[in-house]
Amino acid sequence: MIEVHDLHKHFGGFHAVDGASLRIETGSITGLIGPNGAGKTTLFNVIAGVLPPTSGRVVMDGEDITGLPPHELFGKGLLRTFQIAHEFSSMTCRENLMMVPEGQSGESLWNTWFGRKRIADEERALRAKADEVLEFLTIEHLAEQPAGMVSGGQKKLLELGRTMMVDAKIVFLDEVGAGVNRTLLNTIGDAIIRLNKERGYTFCVIEHDMDFIGRLCDPVICMAEGHVLAEGTLDEIKANDQVIEAYLGTGLKNKDQLEEAGA
Repeated sequence: MIEVHDLHKHFGGFHAVDGASLRIETGSITGLIGPNGAGKTTLFNVIAGVLPPTSGRVVMDGEDITGLPPHELFGKGLLRTFQIAHEFSSMTCRENLMMVPEGQSGESLWNTWFGRKRIADEERALRAKADEVLEFLTIEHLAEQPAGMVSGGQKKLLELGRTMMVDAKIVFLDEVGAGVNRTLLNTIGDAIIRLNKERGYTFCVIEHDMDFIGRLCDPVICMAEGHVLAEGTLDEIKANDQVIEAYLGTGLKNKDQLEEAGA
């Protein structure tokens, strides 16, 4: 589904992404791991159109999407979440979901005067869909709660719910487990697996929690210093000498520490 070819992103003399090439297969849940500063989030930002690349190409389903802005990629079904959830805090959780689909009739001044029935019908349909999403994510009890008042993990679930309000094809999840307790992280993991198996979502997941990666992801891609270091199953990644060196800088003699560090 996604092919990245020799991608570079430079900030002055700093090469945050330095010749990364990778492939994300349709229907997969691909994990992306690496030490802090490996370039993972910058890679996500370039793929998702948040940052323009310095050079290289990004291809989605055979179409060159390099440098397209996020709203165009949104229309093509490519979505991403962020390490810190971006909710509209004063709106309810249901309202946060209802506002996601673009091109709603209520956005037109003409329709607010002459298309009120159309707007009302559309809002009823959106409300029903939002409630279905909240139930799917097991947070239907938060429907009327202001989004700014729910927990960090519940905000991450709400971000995942936004992707369900449109026809998402591939979703890039950036540290979905950051600051989330284990119970909610399991709930998020369950939702990702169900979306993948039942609705055909493709995911690429940045995460430092290797138990979470091991449960969800195959393959796993490891980045270091802006490029792809290794790819395979999590067990293969853990056994890779270069990966161990990248995480610990001390080689095979400290291999057990990699396991303890969760990488």
